[in-house]
Formats: sequence, structure tokens, C-alpha cells
Amino acid sequence: MSYRGAPARRSSARAGLRVASTKDRRIHSPHANRPRRMIAAVIFDLGGVVLESPLHAITAYERARGLPLNAINRAVVDAGEAGAWARLERGELTVETFCAPFEAECRACGIAIDARDLMARISETTVARPAMLEAIRRLRRHGLRVAALTNNWHHGDRTVGDGLRQEFDVFVESAAVGLRKPDPRIYDVVCRELGVAPARAVFLDDIGRNLKPARALGMATIKVDDPVPALRELGTLLGLELVG
Repeated sequence: MSYRGAPARRSSARAGLRVASTKDRRIHSPHANRPRRMIAAVIFDLGGVVLESPLHAITAYERARGLPLNAINRAVVDAGEAGAWARLERGELTVETFCAPFEAECRACGIAIDARDLMARISETTVARPAMLEAIRRLRRHGLRVAALTNNWHHGDRTVGDGLRQEFDVFVESAAVGLRKPDPRIYDVVCRELGVAPARAVFLDDIGRNLKPARALGMATIKVDDPVPALRELGTLLGLELVG
């Protein structure tokens, strides 16, 4: 789950946070006409795709604290790859060691937060979307390999993905591999684990920036703004009924 892309060991995730952007529009795959027989695997982001988006919890937190909307996102972006959020998603920090530096970065941006409270609220929003789970099961019944590719973080010995692992053939977490989306290397990792070439995979994510490296590698991509239209698009690409 992720803020503009990110990775985990045993984690608790947005399974990352998403950076809101006016440019974050639906990305249509240039591979929409590829034959179904070419597609061997489907790769899903978790937060905002298989799970509800953590952005709702962040927005609610900002409103409750009287913070400007999108202020936390701006603090994450301003800190960049050396910032606490990126380090958390790469597995370099745990939630426990993340809170103090992240609060300091927020203060530098003029906002005061309680990072532990924020992360607890995010963890409470990790609810699975039934339509996505049913589609994943149908894909596997049709012989397709299915993977999760998520930006998330260490939280003791738990991970938000623990209850979902059995739904996937491959489960790649940013904090476990030390890479976070949109680093192109993490897409190579998931394809290697699936045993498929990128050109034989489809990737679904709710963040446009995370889809670009996948497309550059040759994957078909689908941007998930709402699960049902996204699943219809996936079904059309595969020649399968995935909704209803």
C-alpha cells in the first residue's frame, strides 16, 4: 500500500500510501489487444486495489486535527527517498523507529502530528474488497498465476498481508525486499518469482506513477479508481467474466 510508490519484511501496510495528483488519471494499456493466451499472470497492488485505500484514514486524520488537506502527503513528498516514509516502506525503519523522524519532517513542513495515532488509523482501514477477492479466485481457477506487489512496512511480527497470503501464488512486499514502487527493480522481482516475462503479465495499481515502470517493462497496466470498472477492463483483456 503506498505514498507514491514503496517495500516490507513482516509488515503492516498501506500496504503504502498514494500521492494524490491531478495527473493521476486512468492509464490505458497499449497492450489491450494482446491475445488472452499471452497473459500468464496478474499482479495486484494491495492498498487502494485489493484493500480499501489508506488515503481515507489520512484525510480523516487531517480533518480531525484541523490540518490542511493533503498536508501529510506534501510532507512525505518533500522528504523524498531519504525521508522517513520511504525508509519505512523499504524496511529500513519499523513503525516504532519511524514515528519520531516522521513527526520531525512534518514539523519542518509546519504541521504537528502524532505518528503513532496516524499509523494506527491507517491499520484500521485495511479492509478487503470482496469483488477483488472473488476475481482473484476466479483468475486462479482459470489457471492464471496471481501475485501481490505492495509497498508496506514492518510492524512487529505482523503484516497486513498475513490474512491475504493464501489468496496469491506470489506475495512481494517492499519492506521485505528493500525496494519500493516505482523502483523498476521491484517489478523484476515479482516477475521472477512468478516465473513469467513482463510481457505476459498485467499489473493493477491505484497510483499512475507506479504503473509507468510496469508499462515500460512490457506489462499491460490498469489503473484502479473503482474496483468494478477495473475488473471489467481486466476481464475484457483476458476474455473472462470477473464481475458479478
